[in-house]
Amino acid sequence: MDYQFPHTIENCIGEKLTFLQLVKEPDGDRLLVENSVPPGAGPMMHTHFLQEEALTVVKGRIGYQLKGQEAKFAEAGESIVFRAGVPHRFWNAGNDELRCSGYIKPANTIVFYLSSIFAAQNKSGSPRPELFDGAYLITRYASEYELNELPWPVKKIIIPLTYFIGKLLCKYKHFKNAPEPIKP
Repeated sequence: MDYQFPHTIENCIGEKLTFLQLVKEPDGDRLLVENSVPPGAGPMMHTHFLQEEALTVVKGRIGYQLKGQEAKFAEAGESIVFRAGVPHRFWNAGNDELRCSGYIKPANTIVFYLSSIFAAQNKSGSPRPELFDGAYLITRYASEYELNELPWPVKKIIIPLTYFIGKLLCKYKHFKNAPEPIKP
């Protein structure tokens, strides 16, 4: 899918993400981003198997954590880098809006994936994506992304079953132009 930059997405809980520009580099495209996160909000523990993610706090206070480690915090002007393959999460640890700038490298399918996740959250009206869309995205892009906090039975039984039922019910027509997942 081709996106015009800047491309902004927003979910029903007030998280806003702007994909600013795709910068061509010899070792992969760098996607420049800005985000805005309301107090207490942020993505659950997740892994980008193939991408590095970096955030610099512009305003506010960010909390972040690598799986199995203690939470840490950063203030305006400080940067955090999440290496590819490392489970991590971040959240607004302050009382005011958190704003960050950063990048994701290589870009791969991230614009489509996050745009679809935000749309599925908006569809459900909650932080949890709409059931069938969530199952589709988690299943199709399992080689690129993982939601680490999902319990084993949900990952191995409920999501595959929901995905299968969604296929039977033709729930995925709106994903007909979805990009192919990147295989490691």
